[in-house]
Amino acid sequence: MATVEEPEPGPRRLLAAAISRGPALALVEGRAGTGKTRLVRALLDQTGPAQRRRVIVSFPSAGPPVVRVEAAGADPAVKPAGRPQPTAKRPPDPYAELAALLETPEPALLVAEDVHRADEAAQALLRRLLAHPPARLAAVLTYRPEELAGPGLALGSRVDYPSDIDVIRIRLEPLSPEQVRHWACAALGERRCPLEFTARLYERTGGVAQVVADLLRLLDDGGQRDRYTARDVDSAPVPVRLSELTLGRLGALPEPHRRIVEAAAVLEEPAGEQELAEVAGLSAEDGHRSLLTALAAAALDECPGATYGFRVPLAARAAYELLPGPTRRELHRRAAASLARHRPVSWVRLAHHQHSCGELTGWLDSVDAAAKEAAAAGRHQVAISLLEEALADPSVPPATRARLAPALAHSASVGLRSDQTVEVLHRVVDDPDLPADVRGEIRLDLALILGNQLGRSAQGRAELERAAEELRDRPALAARAMSALAMPYWPGGTLAENLRWLGRAEDIAAGSSDPVVRAAVAANRVTVLLSVGDPQGWRLADQLPGDSDDPACLQHAARGLCNAADAAMWLGEYGRSADLLEKGLDLAVRSGQSFAEQTGLSARLLLDWATGRWTGLSARAGEFVAEAGEMPWVAADAQLVQGMLALTRGEWGGVTAWLSGAGLPAPEEGAVPLVAAATGARIRLALARQDLDLATAEAARAWEHLRDKGVWVWAAEPAPWAVEAMVGAGRTMEALDMVEEFAAGLKGRRAPAAEASLTWCRAILAEAAQEPDRAVEHFRQARRAFAALPRPYEAALTGEAAGRCALAAGGGADPDAADELKAVESELEQLGAVWDVARARATLRAHRVEERRPPGRPAYGEQLSPREEEVAELAGAGLTNREIAGTLHLSPRTVEQHVARALRKLGLQSRLDLGARRG
Repeated sequence: MATVEEPEPGPRRLLAAAISRGPALALVEGRAGTGKTRLVRALLDQTGPAQRRRVIVSFPSAGPPVVRVEAAGADPAVKPAGRPQPTAKRPPDPYAELAALLETPEPALLVAEDVHRADEAAQALLRRLLAHPPARLAAVLTYRPEELAGPGLALGSRVDYPSDIDVIRIRLEPLSPEQVRHWACAALGERRCPLEFTARLYERTGGVAQVVADLLRLLDDGGQRDRYTARDVDSAPVPVRLSELTLGRLGALPEPHRRIVEAAAVLEEPAGEQELAEVAGLSAEDGHRSLLTALAAAALDECPGATYGFRVPLAARAAYELLPGPTRRELHRRAAASLARHRPVSWVRLAHHQHSCGELTGWLDSVDAAAKEAAAAGRHQVAISLLEEALADPSVPPATRARLAPALAHSASVGLRSDQTVEVLHRVVDDPDLPADVRGEIRLDLALILGNQLGRSAQGRAELERAAEELRDRPALAARAMSALAMPYWPGGTLAENLRWLGRAEDIAAGSSDPVVRAAVAANRVTVLLSVGDPQGWRLADQLPGDSDDPACLQHAARGLCNAADAAMWLGEYGRSADLLEKGLDLAVRSGQSFAEQTGLSARLLLDWATGRWTGLSARAGEFVAEAGEMPWVAADAQLVQGMLALTRGEWGGVTAWLSGAGLPAPEEGAVPLVAAATGARIRLALARQDLDLATAEAARAWEHLRDKGVWVWAAEPAPWAVEAMVGAGRTMEALDMVEEFAAGLKGRRAPAAEASLTWCRAILAEAAQEPDRAVEHFRQARRAFAALPRPYEAALTGEAAGRCALAAGGGADPDAADELKAVESELEQLGAVWDVARARATLRAHRVEERRPPGRPAYGEQLSPREEEVAELAGAGLTNREIAGTLHLSPRTVEQHVARALRKLGLQSRLDLGARRG
C-alpha cells in the first residue's frame, strides 16, 4: 500500500518559516490523529541538524519523557533516508538537556511533542525557557487541545513571552473530502475508488488523517477486488488506534457519566442535550452534568448546531460494540421513542432504532414511510438500502413482502446497481405465494436492472418477455414491458421484432388513461425511431414532457431525452445530441433518475470523442469507469473512448485492455452500436499489426451482428475498417457486397455519420480497383462530410487517404496533395493522435515531401533526430519493431537501429524506459 502523504504544504511552509528565525515559538495544535507527528517529522527531515543543535522531547502516555539530541553539523548521510536518526537516551535527569538550553548561546531547535502529557515540572521548565529564550532558539510544541489540563493553555498556565520572540499557533484541521479521495486513490488505485466509496470513507473517518490511514490499511486487499464500495467501509473493523483511544477515554469517566456517551454511540449522529439525556435515561440535571464531564474528558465532542457526539463516526461504533446486548436494545428503544416525538419524523433513523430493539411492526411501517419519502425526493439509493434490509429479513410476513418488493424494484430500476438488490428480487419473484401480477410488476423492473445496469442483456430480455405475459391483466405495466422489448439497443431480436413490440405497446398506451404509461412508451418510441434514423423521432423528442407534476412522468422523459441524445450521437447529429443531453441531464437530476443521469454523462464522453474535444478526455473517462465500473452498459461508453484514444496514441496494450476481455461487454450482451464501434477499433488494430486473418474475422462477425439486428446506421463506425480488411485480404467481392448492403440499409434514413462513412467505403473500393482519381474524389468528399458534422479525427483520416492516393497517382509530384497531407499532419498533431501523426509523416517522407532544410545531412549529435524521435515514441507505446516498420514504411532492421540509438542517446536501458519517458 502507498504511504500516506505528509501534511499539507501550507502548515509545513508556515512552520519552516517560523523556525528559520529566532527566537521563535510555533504552537502546533491538533486533535488526536490530525498529523502533528508527521508535520514535525517533515520539518526535521527538511531542516537537518547541520546548522543548529536539536533537542527533541517526547512525552509518552506513561513513563518519563524521552529526550533525543543531535549536535550541530551531524552528518545526515549516516541516517536512513527521510528520517532523522538522533542519539536516543534517558538521562538520570530527563530535563537536563532542556535546562542546558538556558545556558548555551548556540543556535538550537527545541521540539517538544505531546506537551498535553507533560507533568508540572516539565511545564514549569518549558515556561521558564520560553520566558527567557536564548537569542537564537526556535521551539516547536505540539499538543492535543482536547486533552489540555488548562483549556487553551499548552503549558498549563500562561507564559510571560518576551517582546522579541515570535509566537504563532498552527491549527491542524481534518482532511477535506478531496484530500481523503486523493489519499485513497494513491493507496488503493484510482480505478478501484469510486466517489461513493471515498465519500463514505471521509464521512466515517471525519477526515482525521490517522484514522484514514489506518482504515485504508485495513481495506487494502493487495488488488484482489475490482473496486471498493461504501459497504466495504461500513463493514470494515474499527482501527485499533481509534478503538483504544475511544475506549480509554470512555473508561476514564466515572461510571454514572458513561451512560451519556453510550447514548451518543447508539444515536450515532450528533444530538442535542435533551435527546442525549432521554436516550441515556437520565434526568435533565444529571444529563447536563454527565455531558459536561464527558466533554471535559474528550469522550464526546461539541458539534455544530448545539449538538454533541463523535466527530469521528467510527469512534461511536467502537463504544457501541462494547455495550452488552440488553443495554443496546434498551438504548435503541428509548431512541425510537424520542425520535417518534420529533416533527417531522426522521423515518430512516426511526426505522433503524426500531429494528435494533426488535419492534418488527413499527420497523416495517417506518421502512415503508421512509422508502416512499426517499423515492418521492429522488433519493432512490436510500430507499433501496432500507427495502433491501427489510426484504432480506425472513421474519417479514408475506403480505408485507408483497407490498414492499415492488417499491424496491422500482427504485432499483431508476437508481444505480446493487447485486444485493438483484438477489433479493430473484428470491421474491421465485416465491410461489406471490400473486402473478405482483410477480410480473417486480419482474419488469428486475429485467431492466439485469439488462441496463448489470449488462446481462439476454437474461434481461427473457425476463421482460415473462413479465409481459404475467402482466396481461395489468395492461399499463404490460405496455412498459413491451416498450422495453422494442428497444433495438438490446442485442437479442431483430429490428422487425422490436417494431412489433413497439406497436403492441403503443396500442395499449393509446387506450390507457395512465399518464405514466403513456410517458414510458413515448420515451421508448423516441429512442427507437432515432436509433434507426427515422426523422419522425425529432418531432416526438420535442414533445417529451419536461414540466409534469408527476415525478414518474418526469423520470421517463429524462430517460427518453438522454437515450435520444445517445441515439443522435450515433447518427452523427452532434449539435442536436448536445441539446438533448443538456435537457435530459437537467431533468434527470431534478427527477432523481440516477440511471438516466449516468447514461447521459456517458453519452457526453462519446460526444466529446467524436467531435474532437480530447483535452482531458482520457482522465474524465477513467474517472467515469471508476464510478460505473460495476454497471457494464453504463461504463462501456467510457471504456470505448479509452480504447479509441489508446489506438490514436499507438498504445496497443491499452486498446486490447479496454476493448476486449474484461473490458467491454461481449457482443451478445452489449449495446449493438457500441459493440459495432468497438469491433471497428479492433479491426483497425489488427490491420495495424498486419494480422489480416484476425481483421477479416472481426469484420465478418461485425457484419453478421449488424445484419441480424438490421439497423444499418450503426455500421458507420466499423464499416470502413471492415471493408479495408476484406480488400487487404483479397476478398474484394465480399467488400463490394458489404458496401452495397450498407447503402441499401441507409435508404430512407437520416444518418449523416453513416452517409459519410459509406462514401469512405466507396473510396476504399475505388482505390482497390486502381481508380485513383475516383478514390481521391470520394476520400475528399468524405473528408468534407466528416468536417461538417464535425468529426475532426475521421476528417483527418480521410484527408490523409486522399493525399496518399493523390501522391501515389502523381508519383509524389502533386503539390496540392502534399499540402493536404501536411494539413492533415497538423490536425492530427493538435488532436494528440501520435500514431497517426507518425504515419502521415512517413507517407510524406516516402514520397520525398519534406520541409526545406539546408544542404547536407544535419548533425543531431546526442539529440534525437526526428526519425529517431518517431521510432522512440512508437516503441515506448509498446509497438514491436515489425509494427513500427509497417507504420513508418521502414525495414525492421532500420527500426532496430533507431531504437538502439535512441536508447543510447537518452541513457536508457530498455524499451520499457521509453514507455516511462512518454508518461
